[in-house]
Parts: sequence; C-alpha cells; structure tokens
Amino acid sequence: MRRLPPFAALRVFEVAARTGSYVAAASELGLTHGAVSRQVASLETWLGQRLFVRVGRRMVATPAARAFAEEVSLSFDRVIAAAEACGRPAAPRVLRVSVPTTLAMHWLIPRLHRFHRMRPEVEVAVSTTTTLQEELRGGFDVAIRREPAPAGQQAGAQHVWPQHHATPFLAEADTLVASPALLQGGSMRTPGDILGATRLATETRPRDWADWLLAAGLPHPTGRRHVFDHFFVTVQAVTDGLGFGIGPRPVLDGLLRTGRLVAPFPSIVVPRPGYGALTPFDADKTPSLHAFLAWLVAEGNRPGPAGDS
Repeated sequence: MRRLPPFAALRVFEVAARTGSYVAAASELGLTHGAVSRQVASLETWLGQRLFVRVGRRMVATPAARAFAEEVSLSFDRVIAAAEACGRPAAPRVLRVSVPTTLAMHWLIPRLHRFHRMRPEVEVAVSTTTTLQEELRGGFDVAIRREPAPAGQQAGAQHVWPQHHATPFLAEADTLVASPALLQGGSMRTPGDILGATRLATETRPRDWADWLLAAGLPHPTGRRHVFDHFFVTVQAVTDGLGFGIGPRPVLDGLLRTGRLVAPFPSIVVPRPGYGALTPFDADKTPSLHAFLAWLVAEGNRPGPAGDS
C-alpha cells in the first residue's frame, strides 16, 4: 500500500491555502476554526514541516505550502474527472447557471443549442437575476455577472467575490438603439437630432445616457425621458417604439440582426465592463463545468450572430 497523507486533512489544507484564511476555509467547509487548525496540524505532523506561519492575526501559507496546494487541487480535479468517467455515461448531468435577465434572454439562450450539441448529456438549468451585482448566495454551479471595472481601474473580480474564481468571457460596449419605425422619414440624420427625442433609461444603468452623450460630444438633451426599473423592460419599450435607448453590443446583436432594433450611429460607442463566469471555490470541478466555461469563452470570441451553426 502507498503511504498516503490523511485525505480529510488534505481537503481542509487545500481550501485553507486557496482561500488564504482559516476563517474562510471553516466557512466554506462548514467547520469550526479549531477543526481547520487541527486538520492542518495533523498534515504538518505527517509531512514533518510547517505549512502555515502566523503573520499578525492571520495564518499564512508558506511558499512550499502554496505549491503543494496547487498540486493537491489538480489531483482532486483528476479524481473528480476519473470518477465521472467511471460513472454511468448516459446519466444526465445538471449544470445550474445564474444569469442577469437581459443577458439570458438576448445572448445566452439563443446560443445554448451549440453547447447542447457539443455536450448533449448536460442539462443547463438557467435562473435569472435582475441586478448585476446581486449577492451570491449559492445554489448554482456558475454565476454570470458583470466584471467590476475595466482592466487597469480595479484589482479585479476576485476582490469583489473573494470566494469565487472569475473567468472573463464577453466584452461589451453601449450604443444608441431604436426601433426601425421610429427612424422612418429620416428624422435621425446626425447625433444632434437626439436632443429633442424621447429617451428611455433604466434605474439600474443610470449613466448610460450621460456617457453616450459625452462620447457623441452632445450637451444634456431637452426631450422627454421615461425611466424603467430593469433593463429588459427598457429593451422591450425601445423595441415597441416608445423612444430611443442605449443598448449593449454584442448582447443586443440578435435584435439588430433581425431588424427589430437599429443602431443609427454604430461608431459612437461607450466601452463597458464585460461579463465573467464565477465558480465557487468549493464547486465540483467536473468536466461538464470545465466544458461550459470553455464554451462561454469561445462564444464570447465568436464572430457572427447567435443563430450561426
């Protein structure tokens, strides 16, 4: 028999090293702080060396421990993959995905047929959220959320969601959108023609119009303004011809491609933080999950409309 280290201690150690905190590890594993400390101590005894040292009030992994934890994590991934491969091939696998409503309606769902064709054994269960920064409460395998800030302006999503790994996959930029009926008669020849028009805005996206007007070099407009509580409602109002809106590409590219919406000045755009796929550190890292994340990245880089095969 191989002389293996204690498995329970390995699992606790991997989480403690990955999260960088005994407290975070205890929360993730549902253990007490003392239980985490005892498991780490038992592994240190088995190895014959310290894995964590005290820095201030925190226990911090040594460089050797961090390298060891990465290998342990990879080993856990291989065990999970082997166990799944050894299981029933035809057994359905459910992947629970939490997505902002507008992104689900106009970007994710129109593309899911391609993932289902690639992984027919995986059932994707989509749940929607109406706020991009909604607290992550669990109950999902992947949560799609907007990244906190453009690259270089903030340290990254890891500081906003410290218990989750973020995989960026989709860039986004806002532009002016309207229904074709609203543009009949050629009333929108220059960006300045928007100043007296009806504008449709969203409470959850308060800077959309201000930023686009700044990019267009225009002053504050004088036309009527309607405000809706959620962006998917605003998109519907724009599609129905109630007024002009600011909408993101490529999320609304399907509506633009089918002619339900028109972008009269597509060169005037406002870059926005893109979307990332968040996976809990304690999620089972199954081949299905890895395949879905890789598919999201591929779709985010894919040219052309969602309906392409």
